[in-house]
Amino acid sequence: MAAESAKELRALGEAIRAGRKTLGLSQEDFAERCDVHRTYVGQVERGEKNISFTNVLRIARAIGQKPSVLLGKAGL
Repeated sequence: MAAESAKELRALGEAIRAGRKTLGLSQEDFAERCDVHRTYVGQVERGEKNISFTNVLRIARAIGQKPSVLLGKAGL
């Protein structure tokens, strides 16, 4: 993975983690809300997974933000 892509994935993961923590949810509870596996949430938050558009939508909805806002918070 290119260094720039890895940096962007980490930034998105940090924005997702911040949103989850603002809601006071564990990774497990957040994963259930997003309809994804808990380990996937951890991998996304650490920037280890290249997240699909469908999952960006799920996660943004679970946080209560538009995907554009979530991506903006990540600086993307």
